[in-house]
Amino acid sequence: MLEKNNYYDVIVAGAGSAGSIAALQAARAGARTLLIEKSSMPGGTLTLCGVDFPGLFHAWGKQVIAGIGWNLVSAAVVEENGTMPDFSRYDLPHWKLQVKVNPALWACLLDEAFTASGVDVLYHAMPLTAKELDAHVEITAATKTGAVEYHCHTAIDATGDANMTALAGYGIRQSTEKQPGTPMVRFGGYDLKRINMVEVEAAYKQAVADGSMSYLDTGMSRSMAHLLSCHGENCIHVPVADAVSSMDESIVERLGRAAVLRVYRFLRQFRGLEMLKIEYMAPQCGIRETAVIDGETTITVDDYVSGRCWDDSLCYAFYQLDLHQSDKASGLMGRPLESGVVPTVPRRALIPRGSRRLLVAGRCVSSDRLANSALRVQASCMATGQAAGAIAALAARQRQSSLELDIASIKNLLLAHGAIVPL
Repeated sequence: MLEKNNYYDVIVAGAGSAGSIAALQAARAGARTLLIEKSSMPGGTLTLCGVDFPGLFHAWGKQVIAGIGWNLVSAAVVEENGTMPDFSRYDLPHWKLQVKVNPALWACLLDEAFTASGVDVLYHAMPLTAKELDAHVEITAATKTGAVEYHCHTAIDATGDANMTALAGYGIRQSTEKQPGTPMVRFGGYDLKRINMVEVEAAYKQAVADGSMSYLDTGMSRSMAHLLSCHGENCIHVPVADAVSSMDESIVERLGRAAVLRVYRFLRQFRGLEMLKIEYMAPQCGIRETAVIDGETTITVDDYVSGRCWDDSLCYAFYQLDLHQSDKASGLMGRPLESGVVPTVPRRALIPRGSRRLLVAGRCVSSDRLANSALRVQASCMATGQAAGAIAALAARQRQSSLELDIASIKNLLLAHGAIVPL
């Protein structure tokens, strides 16, 4: 017999942009919900990786992603007396339409929302095993004091790496080449006017040529002058062979810190940079790409750039194709969408092929590499998280599988919680 305290309607693994919103949606729809997170705080890339500018919620001057995630983002801006971008100016570069959010405040607001919504949260834990049975899903969580077994009607994998999906025995796909990662850092302690940029740039190019520095040390720009003008923010890249396993991710983390230290030591030798400081460094390296699930359907780049709407589309997504590359020449393959195009995400892309009780949300939704380069961003992850949370809550309430649910009932629940759904 199952322990009542360890049985939930919905269990979500991962408290990032997708998982946090999935858990809130499930709980607010009446499902007893447990959220499991391997780190000490929620927020994922926003809090742990320093990517504190979620977007894009608007397309062509019109809001296309709303609901729980957007409400929390808006609350975070109001809390700090901040300002929103002018979303009507869709002629601006996409990064100017992202919303600046304080990471510490974001974590606090998420925890406040979990408490108010009745989400049980287990930090410092991660799925150790996952097994989909006829009547429920069995999940063993690795905690600081040992393994704990939980059960639920429906589980949501929001790990970003499809870890729980793989543990449950369902298929995942990985590209042989991965986008580089970014250790988010901010340098200070210098005045740009006192620096001989020509000298610094020439020395950097020579250091790359002799192997003491890497061309990835300055990211897409391949320029130390650009890095200094940006104070290093979102500039340093590191190669990623893989990051699905703990060992692979550990390698990436160490490469990231090594790159920051290498850049720091290189710059301090120049006049005007003697007092250079590392003012901030995110706890985790930002990783853009690991694995996606083999879903009931796969969103292709043609589906994405054409704005295809399936009969089971549950949310919109909006961002340019954004494939960061590790070769010396290209840096970034960015491709804006054509005017008026707004892509969608179908329910079947959230379901591992053959599963009845497992869903995914976030960057590991079933998609090809180019489509995923756009789908991976935070606003779209929040949208897929809310969709997955709604599916899971209804499936638990009606004792049905995710594919058996009437699509209209899912959309109605999402609409009731402020989401925007494709018609």
